[in-house]
Amino acid sequence: MDVSTILSTEVIGLFILLAGFVVGLGAVTVIDMHGFLGRKSAYWSEATTRTHKVTKPLIWVGIALAIIGGTIFYWGEPFTGIPLVHSVVAVLLVLNGCFLSFSVSPFLLQREREGKAKELLPQSWQQKILASLLLSDIGWWGSLLLLVVYVVG
Repeated sequence: MDVSTILSTEVIGLFILLAGFVVGLGAVTVIDMHGFLGRKSAYWSEATTRTHKVTKPLIWVGIALAIIGGTIFYWGEPFTGIPLVHSVVAVLLVLNGCFLSFSVSPFLLQREREGKAKELLPQSWQQKILASLLLSDIGWWGSLLLLVVYVVG
């Protein structure tokens, strides 16, 4: 493999896209596991509040890298099939991230300031967060699977 192949737009785009998956999906997996454990445990509920302060920015970095990498990787491809699905999922993940960042996160931080971080979340919040978690996991893991199908196919 020569330097021109390594520096090709396609390789650079795929690398940045995969870096987005590594960073974003890694952070999503960590916070999802904490959140799952925190549904019934005061200890894990508090741990989730603390952990999200680290994972939230990492998820945004992952989404940004995935969008930038995907844009480079799919440049010049027809806007159909997997590139189109990836674009739609990216929009859904951004909207989901906005809900988590601007609704759930302030709620968790307020509870922490009030000394309630060890208390279980109200059922209504748990349901909203569960729906968000499912959307996030399906979006990230499904997109990774689609990328593998695209690259191999």
